[in-house]
Amino acid sequence: MYKNILVPVSFEADRNAKGAMQIAKVLRAEGGKITCLHVMEHLPKYATEYLPEGHMEAAKADIIEGLNSLVDGVENASTVVVEGHSSRSILGHASNNDVDLIIVASHQPDMQDYLLGSTAAKVVRHAKCAVHVLR
Repeated sequence: MYKNILVPVSFEADRNAKGAMQIAKVLRAEGGKITCLHVMEHLPKYATEYLPEGHMEAAKADIIEGLNSLVDGVENASTVVVEGHSSRSILGHASNNDVDLIIVASHQPDMQDYLLGSTAAKVVRHAKCAVHVLR
């Protein structure tokens, strides 16, 4: 059983965030905590110029709402939204917060993932704690 579980959440259609939360609840030790983390990737400056004013703030509010629905009713669960690079931000949060398990929902890999590496693959390779991958 794990005392501090990190569940990185991507809202892409093929990711199973609810399934990851179910696994986290089962693997959490009594009194343990679960943190749902979403990483907002940085957009290039030239791209943000074409977005309507307030777009990023609205997107962040939607993300927080989605994360809150995942932890609603789950004891000792919280949400965090950060900006940065996905795998580096996940690994950094895990390292800085004494996470002992990361549960990451992944998609079925395709050729691009084998050449470039997906976020889940990078987390698995570089995490200093246990990683559970949900497909």
